[in-house]
Amino acid sequence: MKKTCHSEFGTIATIFIKPVEDAFIDDAHLEKDWQALNFLSKPDLLKARKEYAAFEKLLSANNAAISYFQKDPELSMDALYCRDAAIATDFGMIICNMGKLARRKEPAAQMKSFIAEGIPILGTINSPGTIEGGDLAWLNEKTIAVGHTYRTNESGIEQLKQLLEPRGITVITVPLPHYKGPSDVFHLMSILSPVDHNLAVVYSPLMPIKFRQTLINMQYGLVEVPDEEFDSMGCNVLAIAPRICLMVSGNPKTKAALENAGCTVFEYDGQEISVKGGGGPTCLTRPLTRII
Repeated sequence: MKKTCHSEFGTIATIFIKPVEDAFIDDAHLEKDWQALNFLSKPDLLKARKEYAAFEKLLSANNAAISYFQKDPELSMDALYCRDAAIATDFGMIICNMGKLARRKEPAAQMKSFIAEGIPILGTINSPGTIEGGDLAWLNEKTIAVGHTYRTNESGIEQLKQLLEPRGITVITVPLPHYKGPSDVFHLMSILSPVDHNLAVVYSPLMPIKFRQTLINMQYGLVEVPDEEFDSMGCNVLAIAPRICLMVSGNPKTKAALENAGCTVFEYDGQEISVKGGGGPTCLTRPLTRII
């Protein structure tokens, strides 16, 4: 066994999160942000705190070492979805440049937390390049997929390649469709969640044929999310260990398919912290190291 940042499915050893009370802050902060950030409706802060407490308890079940991003009133409530501002690699963190303008201050804020904990910084993605962590997924230790989306552009992908390819990492670019347009939160991990070295949850209708075939060629089995469970984030599944999965409640068909594939599935009520903002459990976390 060893620790690596290059996994989406190993047992989580170290992880950063942004507690809901430090992202949502108070009702005034929510009132200012929620419409501009395209939340479905204003979250109920009391319910959100209860949901997040239950979510964090599930995260800590495997004794992962949890660190917390600092409270910063200058950040929007979207800072709750902390995966997006940085990319974890064995060579150090890559600090993103957000495609969503309202989130541009998040990467620098996260970098302060990483430096404070002695975590090295490999590099930063600089304008005109944009890249968001939700568009990145490790397929194995030497291969990372990156979605070309409205949040992650060609310049950002090229900068990512310049940082990783000289270090022996293969970067696979996945061109994603227009779907609901630039204002929607649509990342690569909206349609892909690896949960073991040979198993991934996918939503094939929005997946490029070439990339889907790449997964099959890599010996991935695919758990297909049904149409009616895509908007409820059935495809956004966090592996806290191989085939030990955490997902938003309300996706019974996807849950059953995962269990049929030998997975143990834990659910959390995420109406306030996930559904309203379009950010499931992978979005709510920035795993650093996993044990494989």
